[in-house]
Amino acid sequence: MKRRVVVTGLGAVTPLGNTVEETWNGIRSGKSGLGLITHYDTSKSRVKVAAEVKNFDPSSFIDKKEARKMARFTQYAVVAAGQALQDAGLLTENALEPYNTAVFIGNGIGGFEVFEDSCAKYIKSEGSRVPPLTIPMLIPNEAAGNICMRYGIKGSSHTVSTACASGTDALGDALDLIRSGRVDVCVAGGTEAAITGFGVTSFDVLQTLSVSFADDPTKASRPFDKKREGFVMGEGAAILILEEYEHAKKRGAKIYAEFLGYGGSSDAYHITSPDPSGEGGAAAMTAALKDAGIRPEDVQYYNAHGTSTPINDPAETKMLKIAFGDHAYKMKVSSTKSMTGHCLGAAGAIEALVCIKAIQDGFYPPTINLEEPDLEKGCDLDYVPNKGVEGNIDIAASGSLGFGGHNGVVVFGKLKD
Repeated sequence: MKRRVVVTGLGAVTPLGNTVEETWNGIRSGKSGLGLITHYDTSKSRVKVAAEVKNFDPSSFIDKKEARKMARFTQYAVVAAGQALQDAGLLTENALEPYNTAVFIGNGIGGFEVFEDSCAKYIKSEGSRVPPLTIPMLIPNEAAGNICMRYGIKGSSHTVSTACASGTDALGDALDLIRSGRVDVCVAGGTEAAITGFGVTSFDVLQTLSVSFADDPTKASRPFDKKREGFVMGEGAAILILEEYEHAKKRGAKIYAEFLGYGGSSDAYHITSPDPSGEGGAAAMTAALKDAGIRPEDVQYYNAHGTSTPINDPAETKMLKIAFGDHAYKMKVSSTKSMTGHCLGAAGAIEALVCIKAIQDGFYPPTINLEEPDLEKGCDLDYVPNKGVEGNIDIAASGSLGFGGHNGVVVFGKLKD
């Protein structure tokens, strides 16, 4: 029998707020975290809109000297991890078992602003110098490494990099490690901070980004809508504390939800585009449901990858119709990227957190900016347009579809003894 895994702590730094409470309140109210880009000068860029983290202050968990040695993606992860560990009651003296705790962090790109700044200095110096901490700040594993150093975690530490599925896959890998009996606790999630001139322009040349809403930035991310044109870059982090059920119960931990299952697949189709047939994503969903030991009709809510690109949204809708059959029309589906933008390697973790809060509160989050569903492309499900809906949720799933054809799905449910 599989060891049961539950969620006992949550932490978040997102475009909607720098705590779980601020983020969830933003989701509930249908607030947009999008705005004009402030991280760099956009005067020569086609892209003017992003979903930036705002008023971020890492000092609650990182002192100023250490913060200067970390890229933004690492700072976001360390702060979100601190929040989650604190929420789980694991920051009190002797509460954390160092060798019985592991770390799994998803990240797609690493320290993009460090890369950009160091390259500029290298070119300006005609190849003679770069900042001394370039590599330790740049490489993607530094988020996981710094979480371990900051909180004294000495179990295995992993970085998962599967593009936009990174956060989801990190959670799935952590689930498997706890089930295996190798550890009882995992600090797991995703982080990303790629809103730089180089980063945004690199995505823009692929013609994947929204470019037409500078006059009304909050409208730029519009999943499943007929006027969608591309995704909006977001940033941030979300961390979950995953724990073996008996271990959590023994220490009297509060439990948000049970982590029921994970499934993954590869499209084997294209380096950036999802398979338009939806078959790869459907395979990941079917695997996740099987792993969770539930039927398709048991799922009430699905938090979509829902990037607001012309190709993704119809393909994901097909995926749901393949995996759920007629039930796809009976459950509720929404894309909270309409409010957070697309946070790349952090997206799956943020959306998993949203699923958990949705179960806890009995609330279906909205897809904002959905003014006219793209029925011509088959986008005809219940996407909870513009305003969230109260209602019981026993089981929720979240899916992520990454560049390179990576598909990951996680399933959470109310705890049942």
